[in-house]
Amino acid sequence: MINRLKSLMLMTLLGVILVSIGGYFGGRNGATIMFVIVLIMNFYSYWNCDKIALRAYNAQELSENQVPELFNLVRELTRNAGMPMPRLYIVPTSVPNAFATGRNEDHAAVAVTEGLISMLNREELAGVIGHELSHIRHRDTLVMTLAATFATAISYLAQAAQWAAIFGGGRDSEGRSNNPIVFLATIIMAPMAAAVIQLALSRSREYMADDSGAELSKNPMALASALQKLDDYAHRKVMENAKPSTAGLFIINPLCGVSGFTNLFSTHPSTEERIKKLRSKAVEMHLL
Repeated sequence: MINRLKSLMLMTLLGVILVSIGGYFGGRNGATIMFVIVLIMNFYSYWNCDKIALRAYNAQELSENQVPELFNLVRELTRNAGMPMPRLYIVPTSVPNAFATGRNEDHAAVAVTEGLISMLNREELAGVIGHELSHIRHRDTLVMTLAATFATAISYLAQAAQWAAIFGGGRDSEGRSNNPIVFLATIIMAPMAAAVIQLALSRSREYMADDSGAELSKNPMALASALQKLDDYAHRKVMENAKPSTAGLFIINPLCGVSGFTNLFSTHPSTEERIKKLRSKAVEMHLL
């Protein structure tokens, strides 16, 4: 119930940003058009959030014949969790990472990169998969994919506004020039607002998924080891096609190796803090 309420709040907040941008550049007609677009986006994103995320990273569905060990591991974890088996996908990149997507347990998918499978041992992989399955159980996947979809739309709209300004745009529906200060605030602050909303939603979810994922895999320190390996690699090489709007989907921020503005709005808590909490979890489970 809480996550459904958060989903509604998310769609409302990001929708208001989009409608406000439409109203600023197009007056009442612009706001109305953008409102209709928001309704269409909500409907499409809800029913197709898994396809949106998977398509963004060129993920290909796996069959059990290709990776029987992975299917056996996921089947074991889902049985322990009492949830349906998700579809499994592979992302063609050497950068180790993973994400889950889908609107609920019956329409969910877990995507792992080629680098993840080759780098981690079975216990570490179980910790990562347990983390992603926890996102599915808590319906975090729906919330995060909706956030990514809206943030992407806001980012594209802000870019379009910048080009409009270069070619003489920035006028209201009656042809009057818009206030340049407000115009700049709109094209700069709107993407920042979307990023802040994503940040607030995503960080607490990562801690929760780490905790329940550690319980599911029964090995908090294996998950901690996996997080450290993924974080170290991500700081050396940035994943191809990774974008700030979809970074929150992954277990480790794929853009953490990028210095500057991007990291100011990281959707993930520090890996050091996550590992510290997992160590405390291991003590709680009498494993240390």
